Amino acid sequence: MPTSYSIPQVYEDEIEAIVKAGYYSSKSDVVRDAIRLLFETKSNLKLSAAIEMHKEGKVTLSKAAELAGLDTISFKEILKDRGIKVEVQVDNKEELEERSRLLDE
Repeated sequence: MPTSYSIPQVYEDEIEAIVKAGYYSSKSDVVRDAIRLLFETKSNLKLSAAIEMHKEGKVTLSKAAELAGLDTISFKEILKDRGIKVEVQVDNKEELEERSRLLDE
């Protein structure tokens, strides 16, 4: 889904110049690469984005952990440290009791 953002003209000019120079095939490719590099180099942003997407119900706990580059247990610990409750979904009473026992350990 196309989204529009406004950026300073100097960035627009620079993006256009590197596309014309042949480094990228389109402006969209430049922006995608820039965003990818942003999240690769600033892991705190990846973590914050994953937490917010999970809180909003946009991704599951395991998907949020994956996006943050963490295992599920580490991600749960970070949520706990930040005071964010982790909801556990269960299908039956026995499963709920087992998960409760595991959490108490």
